[in-house]
Amino acid sequence: MGGKNFQSEVILEEYNGSSSSELRKTAIISASPSLLIQRSGSRFRLVWRRFFDAFVPEGFPSSVTPDYVPFQIWDSLQGLSTYIRTMLSTQALLSAIGVGEQSATVIGATFQWFLRDLTGMLGGILFTFYQGSNLDSNAKMWRLVADFMNDLGMLMDLVSPLFPSAFMLIVCLGSLSRSFTGVASGATRAALTQHFALQNNAADISAKEGSQETVATMIGMAIGMLLARITMGCPLAIWLSFLSLTMFHMYANYKAVCCLSLTSLNPQRCSIALQHYIQTAEVLSPQQVSMMEHVLPAWASSWSLRSIKLIHTRVRLGARISSLHHTEIKELLHLAGANNNDKQEKYLLVERKETISVIVQKDATANDIFQSFVHALVMAYVPDQESRYFESMSWMDKHYECFIEKLKISGWKTDRLLSPSVCWRANWGSRKID
Repeated sequence: MGGKNFQSEVILEEYNGSSSSELRKTAIISASPSLLIQRSGSRFRLVWRRFFDAFVPEGFPSSVTPDYVPFQIWDSLQGLSTYIRTMLSTQALLSAIGVGEQSATVIGATFQWFLRDLTGMLGGILFTFYQGSNLDSNAKMWRLVADFMNDLGMLMDLVSPLFPSAFMLIVCLGSLSRSFTGVASGATRAALTQHFALQNNAADISAKEGSQETVATMIGMAIGMLLARITMGCPLAIWLSFLSLTMFHMYANYKAVCCLSLTSLNPQRCSIALQHYIQTAEVLSPQQVSMMEHVLPAWASSWSLRSIKLIHTRVRLGARISSLHHTEIKELLHLAGANNNDKQEKYLLVERKETISVIVQKDATANDIFQSFVHALVMAYVPDQESRYFESMSWMDKHYECFIEKLKISGWKTDRLLSPSVCWRANWGSRKID
């Protein structure tokens, strides 16, 4: 049989996209019989995609967590309402300072603005000093608190012209309130950005979030100037607009944080997951825990906590030895001696008046602190006070490793506990007595 000559054609395909799962074919190039370039997709679609990529991270949506989109939608809406209200409050503040009045002096207005900013700077430093280490452990709550303080600050700016004799005091208090907002909002935003980043793309997510915020700012400023123009000279309309936007702002913020399904374990999330595991031997997913988590501060949600047993509120992590009662110190010495003879745990647990104090050893690692907190939660969960310590020890020996493995399988991060910094530690051992 005569051989057949088969001719082959080499083609090149062009793709566009920032990740392998998001590639789109844009052109096919062949050289037979002559060079031929076949483009696929319209130029409008390509331009739209370029515009879209300026506001979302590369590889979207596979490069971010599923809760990124709903959070950003609500976050953009609350930001929009903030910028609209800023125009109203700034208008009131400038009129109070004396802008547009012949009797006002430049140096007087400058001094008042300087004093306002100085108060805010000092307030930010003080807030960082007292609460800086606690922001990671309750990112959702502090996010809400930050925006509430911002609302309070703008409200004071709007109120300030009504009380000329106390103008500077009210304005400085408003600046102080907003300074808390700047610290808490910036710190929690950094924590949330790390949560959203699935491909080590936190910087890209942060940059694109800045683009989204810029657009929201421009739209909010435009609407705010229009609203300020319409309501000028009508205090009732100004107050109705401001209060309505404030209510929407608080609602949007609450919806935004409720959308978050954080995979890191803080005291509350750890308590919810552990209690469910003890009762059912199953571990809840981050999405399930987020639906049960309380995002409001304790004073704001106390009415809803009365029927729910949150055992993490009974645990003092990193307790100071010298602050303990004499009976607790005696018990602590006994436990330290027993711990020195048995397996060397890097923590000690002491109970008094239904509160479990965790004494952390000076060489304890992040895993040791996590284990100590879980042990304290188990101890607080056991109802029988007489056998509480030994039952919790037995549970830890039998179930702790399995609990940690199931947490990992469910998508939780177990490398550390997101808790306030453990500032007080201790060391124990035995010495010979002559």
